[in-house]
Amino acid sequence: MDPLAIFAPAKINLFLAVTGRRADGFHDLVSVVSQLGFGDTLGIEPAGGFSLTCDDPAVPADESNLVLRAARAFATATNWKGGAKFTLAKRIPAGAGLGGGSSDAVAALRGLNLLAGEPLDGPGLAALAAQLGSDCPLFLHAGPVVMRGRGERITALPANAAPRIRGRRVLVFKPGFGIATPWAYARLAASAPASYVPAAEAEARLAAWIHDDAAPAEALLFNSMEPPAFAKFPALPALVAELRERFGLSPRMSGSGSACFALLEERTDAAPIIAAIRAAWGASASVIETRLT
Repeated sequence: MDPLAIFAPAKINLFLAVTGRRADGFHDLVSVVSQLGFGDTLGIEPAGGFSLTCDDPAVPADESNLVLRAARAFATATNWKGGAKFTLAKRIPAGAGLGGGSSDAVAALRGLNLLAGEPLDGPGLAALAAQLGSDCPLFLHAGPVVMRGRGERITALPANAAPRIRGRRVLVFKPGFGIATPWAYARLAASAPASYVPAAEAEARLAAWIHDDAAPAEALLFNSMEPPAFAKFPALPALVAELRERFGLSPRMSGSGSACFALLEERTDAAPIIAAIRAAWGASASVIETRLT
């Protein structure tokens, strides 16, 4: 088989309500997630054993990388005796809440499944993805989805609501620092139960938005993870407030951060917004204009 090139998109959480901590240490959540037209590319070609190279030297290419962990898990689950050489073109910044590592892992699963003659069906891939990480299963689905549980329960956004999200312009911006997801959730748990959104309330808020056909995507935006991140890293709320006041935007943080995003109207000139972001966060900031898919 010829080498494969699998696109591994980034994601953003438009709505993220953390509803409580589970007995297994994970958190339950209700989240609306959209993939982006921006992401990594994972090259896969048959080889003896598994290996990984990456064009970003800061990304570990050893067994701690989710791509290789996904490959080992796939081989174990399917008893596949083949191997693959992975080449990762990394574009999604780490520590951003954009799902880069999870998306890369799912790209590896999808590619290996093709190389191996598709021994796993959709549910089989989903079960394996859920073992790798809470964000992984969503990358097996196209279009905006709702995540529940710790992230393993995925449903498509209803047909009346998805068009309000799909195709929207979005500006994604990340400061020069990242935020570790375990730290963020530990800080959230330290303020429990006040930091959690009751599950019934989260579901009611989501249902109200879904059933209001006139409600734009901006009316959905919410993130439980902002308070701990904003308290620790004041550069985040400072810029979010500036973009609200100067440009009338509704910026939010994605996931556990540190990346934030702002939905843009088609007529909006992004140049002055990007200039304001760079003025606030400096040359180390990443700024990407893309679309929700």
